Amino acid sequence: MQAEVNIEFEQLVQLAKKLPSNQWKKLKKEVEEKECAESEDLVSLLLSAPTYSKKQLNEIAKTRKAINQWRTK
Repeated sequence: MQAEVNIEFEQLVQLAKKLPSNQWKKLKKEVEEKECAESEDLVSLLLSAPTYSKKQLNEIAKTRKAINQWRTK
């Protein structure tokens, strides 16, 4: 069974400040692990994203050059 509680941010901060030292360290560790995991997810997403081949990059460069020449006429 789960219960949901709506707590304002300031109330949450006050509750966190009242935690004993060992629980504060545990909470801080959990938050930092979550941030690190989210960062790792982003890195893995970016590294697994599709990339352009050299042929595609050359085609893009040619197209840009042609568009720039056309615009200056």
